Amino acid sequence: MQDTTRLAGLIQERINDTVARHRERLEPLGPDTAPLLDEAIGFLSGGKRFRAQFAILGYRAVRGLDIDGEVDAEFGAVLDAACALELFHAAALIHDDVIDRSDTRRGRLSVHRLFSALHSRGGWKGAADHFGLASAILLGDLLQSWADELMQAACDAAPDRGWALRTREHFNRMRSEVALGQYLDVLEEQRTLFAEHDVQLERSTRVLVYKSAKYSVEAPLLIGAALAGANEDQEAALAEFGLPVGVAFQLRDDLLGVFGDAEVTGKPAGDDLVEGKRTVLVTLARENLPGTQQRIFDDLLGTELDGDQVAMMQRTIRESGAVDQVEEMITRNVDRATTAIGRAPIRENAARMLATLAERAARRTA
Repeated sequence: MQDTTRLAGLIQERINDTVARHRERLEPLGPDTAPLLDEAIGFLSGGKRFRAQFAILGYRAVRGLDIDGEVDAEFGAVLDAACALELFHAAALIHDDVIDRSDTRRGRLSVHRLFSALHSRGGWKGAADHFGLASAILLGDLLQSWADELMQAACDAAPDRGWALRTREHFNRMRSEVALGQYLDVLEEQRTLFAEHDVQLERSTRVLVYKSAKYSVEAPLLIGAALAGANEDQEAALAEFGLPVGVAFQLRDDLLGVFGDAEVTGKPAGDDLVEGKRTVLVTLARENLPGTQQRIFDDLLGTELDGDQVAMMQRTIRESGAVDQVEEMITRNVDRATTAIGRAPIRENAARMLATLAERAARRTA
């Protein structure tokens, strides 16, 4: 816990320094850019930092790293890579809120809603909603650019060019997979009918893996490990651990997207139902419903649900047995990951910390 607290502080400090450095360089653009730059630091404040922690543990799985002392050049490079992942994640969330038309994120206005409100307060001409969307897209693009710069700085500091190239390869592939995974998610929401169960479950699982699971755990682990000079066996072992943890992480997210407490998650209850997400949870629930109930469920999914309708759909999903099925899937994936990390050719202390972090990621409540 002490390690986690110190790392969270160092990561936030590194992020703040990064934004401040860019802000100083961009000062010639004038004060009109201030709201976008203010929101950059506002959006990047706080959070669970799972991706950054997995990246640092990926490094520590291969090489020793003193995180209790001064931040030297080696530790600084690892922090740059970890913070690059946090900036990329923030950009992905901002764009995701635009795609999903979400009003809130982490208990505050989503970025596009924030800038729409800024437009309205200013009494500016044009459409407030369009200004909000444009501003959110641009902020997401800006954070992606800064993420790329930080990852390049980390790679430039690597003592071996091969390590740097491998790190960059993992980062580049992660970004492509997330973009295409997001597209697959959007595509699923547009389909008029659900596919036959096995096909639909495969589609929902593919979205889960490529939109979230791989980039939440596996990719950060491999990026950190590659920066430390991991060999093929070490990378393979970390991937064998990382993917099931990422799957468990996203399955938990799917449960929270339907049943999460808005006070804790910062999102309205049943948000995934309103957005019409065809998650593994939803796919399993449908399969367990009788014909008439399934048709009603399908008609309601992805519509503007009121509180009573959300509660009814939540109850339907629980009674279908899908929640228990997903909880069992989470447990199986965590067990699989724990077994994999127990035999991995990595540093023993890092293996223990990875197992602990996996449990935290899979059992979280927000």
